[in-house]
Amino acid sequence: MSTVVKTVTELVTPILEEKDFELVDIEFVKEGKSWYLRVFIDKPAGINIEECALVSDQLSEALDNCDPDPIPQAYYLEVSSPGAERPLKKQSDFERAVHKYIHVSLYRPLNGTKVYEGTLVELSDQFLKLEYMDKTRKKQIEIPRDQVAKARLAIKF
Repeated sequence: MSTVVKTVTELVTPILEEKDFELVDIEFVKEGKSWYLRVFIDKPAGINIEECALVSDQLSEALDNCDPDPIPQAYYLEVSSPGAERPLKKQSDFERAVHKYIHVSLYRPLNGTKVYEGTLVELSDQFLKLEYMDKTRKKQIEIPRDQVAKARLAIKF
């Protein structure tokens, strides 16, 4: 975890806890010539734009009051919802995703495939069990947790 992400996590956590919001993810990335600090927040009923603006204002003030400045370069602060295809990072994210449609990218191929989309039907500390369609047939696969590079909710078409 970068020092910027760690510092921002420490600053935003009490702001979010006060409002019963959840920190989903933080990223500090350079895109083109600009730096972006993105903070993704949520709550069970979903987050709205006014709540994002409130957190943005409070976090911006907290960052401005830090000495020394944790982010010396210019950057854009974005506070938003993780969206419909929310990333699954923490154990609690995966637990809430049981019986939901998800997208999983693997570090290396499993049965010749590095990407699976399907319904998460079972979860353990060691594996994810996914029910997916292979052409016109339903299949299930157990994916070792240590092989999951990224996972997120997905929209089924």
